[in-house]
Amino acid sequence: MDASLLVPSWCRDPRARQLAAVGLVLIGSGLLHGIVWAVAGGPWEGPVTWRKPILFGISGGLTALSLGWAWSRLPWRRGDAWLAAATAWALLVEVGLIDLQRWRGVASHFNRGTPFDSFLYDFMGGLILWVTLVSIDLTIRFLVRPGGLTADMLLAARAGLVLLSVSCLLGIWASVHGDLRAAAGLPPETVGAAGVTKFPHGAVIHALQWLPLLAWAARRVGLGEPLRLRLVAAATAGTTLVLVYALLQTLAGRGRLDATPASAALLVVGLACLAVPAVVVGWFAISGRER
Repeated sequence: MDASLLVPSWCRDPRARQLAAVGLVLIGSGLLHGIVWAVAGGPWEGPVTWRKPILFGISGGLTALSLGWAWSRLPWRRGDAWLAAATAWALLVEVGLIDLQRWRGVASHFNRGTPFDSFLYDFMGGLILWVTLVSIDLTIRFLVRPGGLTADMLLAARAGLVLLSVSCLLGIWASVHGDLRAAAGLPPETVGAAGVTKFPHGAVIHALQWLPLLAWAARRVGLGEPLRLRLVAAATAGTTLVLVYALLQTLAGRGRLDATPASAALLVVGLACLAVPAVVVGWFAISGRER
């Protein structure tokens, strides 16, 4: 079999090529660190754990792949090739520095114990700022000049990019907020009594994966475009409600699951809006096999 047939067509776009390659490297790094954690042991939570190399590797890899896919769906613009390459390298270096700090046995975030650690933390912040600006630029381009996508996939791409940009901005807020609290001698990753700043940042950061995946799966099982569009719209609404829930919990100084009746209802509705499209696609996939 021709090896090129195993490569998705969007990966052949020069803008997507480096992002796809970096994405696979980062996912592999995350999985490799998962093996290290399984062998070495240690806690999952905390400032110096194997959790960060694992999660940042997999998450950064998925983000790189998704940005490559999004870029491949846009008309070419001058400077696209170097901009995509710079974004790939930014993600690779950022995750690499997080890995480096873990192997050194020190915290990667909110670590200003030495000038070197402080420089690395600020440098990682600059890399994330770059990725955030690129995400916003891609979002605007999809809103203004969308590629030749079906209505459901276009909605999935637009919503995923918007939510990715919001998540990145929330990550920057969490960093600035944490620095201010650390300078005051307070825990850097909390708001109030128990709010967790990384909760809203991470709650929907991967919408750019699951919304297009839903649209793709709905098409694969043979659903028509109008139904696919309704399913993606429902999942988009559900994802947005989950983000609102995470923000409300954090800003109110409550833990992830320390919900009031109103916020709990919000979360239930959001999860239902996410679950129903998945169930519909799954049902059509199973019933199609039975036929």
